[in-house]
Amino acid sequence: MLSALSTPAARWGGGRLRLVVDIGRLAREHSDLSPTELDRLRALVTEWGLIADLSFADLVLWLPTWNGGGFVAAAHQRPDTGRTLFVEDIVGTFVARGRRPLLDRALASRQPETDDGSQVGVEHRVYPIPGRGRVVALLSRYSTRDPRQGGRLDAAYVEAADDLAAMVSQGLFPAVDRAAVAPLRVGGGLFRLDDSGYVDFASPSAVSAFRRLGWRGDLEGASLANVTRRLQSAIGGTDGDPEQVAAGRRAGVFELEHAGTTVSVQGVPLVRDSRPCGALVLVRDVSDVRRRERALVTKDATLREVHHRIKNNLQMVAALLRMQSRRVVSDEAKTALAEAGHRIGAIALVHEALSATPEGDVDFDGVSERLLAMILELAPNASVSLSGRIGAVSAELAMPMAMALAELLANAVEHGSAGQRSTVVLHARRDGTDLEFCIDDEGPGLPVGFEPDSGEGLGLGIVTALVTDVGGQVDWSARPAGGTRARIRLPMRSS
Repeated sequence: MLSALSTPAARWGGGRLRLVVDIGRLAREHSDLSPTELDRLRALVTEWGLIADLSFADLVLWLPTWNGGGFVAAAHQRPDTGRTLFVEDIVGTFVARGRRPLLDRALASRQPETDDGSQVGVEHRVYPIPGRGRVVALLSRYSTRDPRQGGRLDAAYVEAADDLAAMVSQGLFPAVDRAAVAPLRVGGGLFRLDDSGYVDFASPSAVSAFRRLGWRGDLEGASLANVTRRLQSAIGGTDGDPEQVAAGRRAGVFELEHAGTTVSVQGVPLVRDSRPCGALVLVRDVSDVRRRERALVTKDATLREVHHRIKNNLQMVAALLRMQSRRVVSDEAKTALAEAGHRIGAIALVHEALSATPEGDVDFDGVSERLLAMILELAPNASVSLSGRIGAVSAELAMPMAMALAELLANAVEHGSAGQRSTVVLHARRDGTDLEFCIDDEGPGLPVGFEPDSGEGLGLGIVTALVTDVGGQVDWSARPAGGTRARIRLPMRSS
């Protein structure tokens, strides 16, 4: 049977197999679905893994073609609880009218249909999916065995799958208000509730999950809402009232946590013949996931603290250098110590930004503003301003950028005054592929014979080394209105 169904192009109408997974694209090419109908089908495909798991079956979503010529497979879901009938993906396969009579009958009758007799050993059920006055799609369920012969658990699972599939054909599953809830899968276990919220069936995995939470009483025959209430002190709601979800009165998800165990509880109300008939409550032990999340939070907090302490230490070093500069007599020594101080200060600014940014990117506009403030502290009579924004950049790029800009700004303030008040403007621009900074001053301009690579100035050498090491370019030019422009262009990076 598997070999027959593993060649869908031969078995399903002879059409060429196309590995197209976008239901929207297939709908546009082969059907006349409205945007609302397409959204409904997308919601179903998000949730229908639960039906596949409960029925131990493959699910295929068939779209009737716009011209009535047949059906195209728009989505396929394999079960996590059993083997698949389809070794190859059948999405995109076309079936002509008449080749699969069961599909034709379900489309015409608008009622669920079972087995057309053409696949021996395969149980095939088709559920029409209603739209406004028509059938917009067909849900096929393919299984190689009768799960009811596998014991009480299998029988409970397939009964739940039958209820959900019937709700699909009535337009009741998935519920509209479940848009924000995580996709449904059987996963760690299942409770089946009756219409009063009492447990009709509890899978062994579900019982084990509640045992790890510390519950010692019987679960079958118990009110799951009462059990939840007993554990109320350890509950964390993420989608609505946990007791309402546990009673089967509404869809939702919440978590119970106790003794190092965290269990996710997810409810799905069931409807049969237009009346509530209980609910499915899925449980999954997510303790490892939550532990990893807490470890990441701890790691993030540790990194923030490290950056904060580095920033404090660097600021202390810069302060010591300033203190030392006030005690030396040589003007050359004073200048060297001041330059070293503002270089260290530029590094400290980046660590300060990293201490507030968990993602590892740096808001460089904030760094630029602090650089200007730092330059003003060194030259209070200067006028410095910032024009433009570049947003966030990676930490490995922010460090050399900050140091290079600090060097150029200090140089512009020092040499761009022409004996008067320094006026310096930092222009920042991001064009999507590169970052550009221009530092303009209104000083006397570049000296005759200026060569930035001559090695005479330590600051210019530092700037050139920093920028080129990250793949950037730096150049200096005379401004037409007088003064100097230093321009840095860097390839954009993002962590």
